Amino acid sequence: MIRLTCRQASRLLSDAEDHPLATSFRLRLRLHLLACQNCRNFRDQLGFMRRAARGQKLGE
Repeated sequence: MIRLTCRQASRLLSDAEDHPLATSFRLRLRLHLLACQNCRNFRDQLGFMRRAARGQKLGE
């Protein structure tokens, strides 16, 4: 299994907002997120923006 770069991981995180990822990509992304704090932060920021765009309560 080839490791993801942060650029590839951020792309997959964005893609996952629009449609489900294939199992192989989802697993590779999970492994990357376990090791990469920067990408976890990016994932959290995407979630924050998604909730803000939907007008949901922020700060959770």
